[in-house]
Amino acid sequence: MKLTTRGRYGLRAVIDLAVNNGDEAVALSQIAERQGISVNYLEQLIAKLKKAGIVDSIRGAQGGYVLAMPSEEISVGDILRALEGDLNPVDCHELNSNETPCSNSDICVTKYVWKRISDSINDAVDGIMLSDLVAESKRVQAEAGITQANQSKQIC
Repeated sequence: MKLTTRGRYGLRAVIDLAVNNGDEAVALSQIAERQGISVNYLEQLIAKLKKAGIVDSIRGAQGGYVLAMPSEEISVGDILRALEGDLNPVDCHELNSNETPCSNSDICVTKYVWKRISDSINDAVDGIMLSDLVAESKRVQAEAGITQANQSKQIC
């Protein structure tokens, strides 16, 4: 499984939003500038995240985006699935009931491999909460001497 730029950039954008929102909405242009992502591409990612209930938009002069729920309730898996779809390593009916049934399913030995890999991936990404990444980001920034006021580097 290889994540696309949707997953990589979207995860960075959500971490940025969580680190920088405080009590105020964050403008897409601010996230785009800090992360080196075009505003147009970021709009597409945020639309998917909004549809998944991960972010909310605030209209008006002080508008922008906020997390739709506390960062302790959002997993990396939630974010990646909102942007990438399922995280299965292969298209296999055993992993995704939406797939066309496989004619060899009853004798397929490799389905056990794909299932274990899929379970491991999902367990890993579901076990990392956005709040963990926010704490790690703040720790790394503190070690690098980066403060909220002078933050211009990307979260990667």
